[in-house]
Amino acid sequence: FWLKYSVLHTRSYLLFFRTPPTVRPIMFVSLLFAVPATGEFLSKSWRGGITATHPFYHSTADLHQQLKSLEQDCGGLMSLSTESQDGVDIDVVKLAKQGATPKNKFMMLFGEHARELISPESALHFVKSICGKTEVDPGSVLDRSEFMIITNGNPKSRAKVEGGDYCLRVNERGVDLNRNWDEHFEGGNPDYVGDTNPGPKAFSEAETQIFKKLAEQYRPTSFLTIHSGTRGMYMPYAFDMDHLAPRKQKSMLQMLTKLDEEYCQCPFGAAGREVGYSCPGTCLDYVYDKLNCSYSYAFEIYTGPDYRDNLRDRWQEKMSQMGESLLEQKATLAHAAMKGIFEDHPSDFVQMKEKRHRLRHHRDLDDCFGRFNPSEEDDFQQTVENWSSAYIQMANMIAAKL
Repeated sequence: FWLKYSVLHTRSYLLFFRTPPTVRPIMFVSLLFAVPATGEFLSKSWRGGITATHPFYHSTADLHQQLKSLEQDCGGLMSLSTESQDGVDIDVVKLAKQGATPKNKFMMLFGEHARELISPESALHFVKSICGKTEVDPGSVLDRSEFMIITNGNPKSRAKVEGGDYCLRVNERGVDLNRNWDEHFEGGNPDYVGDTNPGPKAFSEAETQIFKKLAEQYRPTSFLTIHSGTRGMYMPYAFDMDHLAPRKQKSMLQMLTKLDEEYCQCPFGAAGREVGYSCPGTCLDYVYDKLNCSYSYAFEIYTGPDYRDNLRDRWQEKMSQMGESLLEQKATLAHAAMKGIFEDHPSDFVQMKEKRHRLRHHRDLDDCFGRFNPSEEDDFQQTVENWSSAYIQMANMIAAKL
């Protein structure tokens, strides 16, 4: 890297002296901005990365080591394995109590999108909580539920985010892992680029092939995928506004209503689409439809304080005006009445057609980090504690319904 940096700027200055005198002032100003910008990148990317600037976060290697240590200190409740394919290594945690006969087999998928650092951090905190290593009380959740947890679903790109590329969402091949599932998949365009590139075909990626294998082997009764960038709690379908999840529809919505009041105060309900635009290829829909999973959910657990306060206020206002009747009418959250909320607070699961690529063009690194992840330790801790409690209560609620 340092060689490329030196060569780049050496060439720039040589070119400066070879240009006509009338052009040199413009080039001089450009160089003045280029060098500090590169220096700022270096300060973030090469001086310890995220663990230096925000020491309460963990690197990908640290996450793995933390899980290895927990495996030896979890009272026999935890096992850790690594699934590997085509150079991609995915950690898988299983949590179960010996002698228990759980009704609920709960699969959880964290970290599909690399820039959402808080998602794998939430996974680690949840595992610690089940092992009795946090202030969150797991209670007797393992009496009726067991867990299979993919703690960091996009580890190679996450490592790049840890180094300062805070807007990176896709995997190393430029594919959005949460558009690569074989559920109304729409892809195959070799010229497609962008944050929602579904890939050349369904399950074309090593990561999603691992996810698929694990899900098919485990056959979960409940599924949850965890994201960030806004706050929201969703149930199927993401690909279709016209049809809602046929199985457990009322039960799923009742759970979201209760969980939202206690843990989120944010948009909840059926994910969907604005007329004319679908959100195909998601894990949320695939596990529900293809694996006949009883309860399938997607949570978006964090957005920055400024975004969060505005989102909460607008959602509460909308619900007080018409939200209950909207849900009773079985409308989705992409309904025209909710359009303004999701235009200003883009979601991974409830997308407005004209805003589809808003964040792709918004490449301020600091803004990306702060929108998707807590910047302050107090906010970080409150986030992981809140959602660990939510996951535990959710598991108990599902187990009681099965």
